[in-house]
Amino acid sequence: MILIRVSLFFILLLLLPDWYIYKVYIKQAAQVWMKKLYWLPTVLLLLALVIFVAAHDSLHDAFGVYLIITLCFAVPKLIFVLCDVVLRALHRLVRVPLYHKSVSTVVAVATLGYVLFGAIWGKEYFQVKQVTFSSPDLPAAFDGYRILQLSDIHSGSWKGNAEALQRAIALCNAQHPDLAVFTGDLVNSRADEMKEFMPVFSKLHAKDGVFSVLGNHDYGTYVRWNSEAERLANIDTLVMREEQMGWKMLMNDHRIIRRGNDSIALIGVENSGRPPFPDRGDLPRAQQGTEGMFKVLLSHDPTHWRRSVLPDTDIQLMLAGHTHDMQVNLFGFSFSRFIYPEYKGLYLQDGRGLYVNIGLGYVLFPMRLGAWPEITVITLRKK
Repeated sequence: MILIRVSLFFILLLLLPDWYIYKVYIKQAAQVWMKKLYWLPTVLLLLALVIFVAAHDSLHDAFGVYLIITLCFAVPKLIFVLCDVVLRALHRLVRVPLYHKSVSTVVAVATLGYVLFGAIWGKEYFQVKQVTFSSPDLPAAFDGYRILQLSDIHSGSWKGNAEALQRAIALCNAQHPDLAVFTGDLVNSRADEMKEFMPVFSKLHAKDGVFSVLGNHDYGTYVRWNSEAERLANIDTLVMREEQMGWKMLMNDHRIIRRGNDSIALIGVENSGRPPFPDRGDLPRAQQGTEGMFKVLLSHDPTHWRRSVLPDTDIQLMLAGHTHDMQVNLFGFSFSRFIYPEYKGLYLQDGRGLYVNIGLGYVLFPMRLGAWPEITVITLRKK
């Protein structure tokens, strides 16, 4: 289903800008052979897309490279079209030369450079986000308490590149957090993906420990297993290896964090998502024994906040991941907003908060553009 949605998006991304450029510039001026040649890259990319959709299981790794090549063609053309349309409209208003074709071409070339940066360096362009969440319910001893959040590492995508993750973990430790949490999707599907990186992940440290929950990818539902028992064993292996790294798994459970006579509850649930994503979160069970306390919830899917957390609990702060901001945010615009009501950053409602971390890793295509890999430091403040 995800592959089909991505494919439809890229079909539109390829065809609409080409249609405009052909109609405005190519059709009137070019020779016949040039008109036909103009469409050749788009036709080849569309044919390749058909092949990938038909054989996505065997060509999964190559599909990511294909998407980057497609973005290098399509995004600059899209930006060219948008600039051209805007400048033509302005020309009609002000009646002065705006050199719309030249200006649009320069902007398109600059955009190509931006896309190439995202493909080559963007996935390792780690950004530390500093966030403050204030609540009158926070115990005084936790005023200034700092929680470091990671999410969506997707270990399988980093194969052979442990050095990049070492830099990310070193950056995390340099923040000297009181608590470190991971909000799911440590692997793409298989627990073996993380073996290479266990020595790296085990170096993540915080005063009150490192805690983790499962995300939708951690259940291994995106690959074919010989049996259901094999898939379940893969989850057990993943949990065991996280524990070996010193990460404490919260599977519909909680831990009490203490500062002197004050305490807060850290709650973690299994993935709770809308279909086709797994829904195994059990909030009532996870909350038992935390009544009347300030609560921080780790839940991978941000849609859980409006579905269950806000209407059914008094949890003050939820930390989520999952969206990746679709790994592409073009000059502040992201298609994530059409899929998720809350897709990045901090959201507040009636004094209660949700923070959506857009992830450290990548999946499907090896690129981050604008939606840079994120390390979040959330400072709790008492109002």
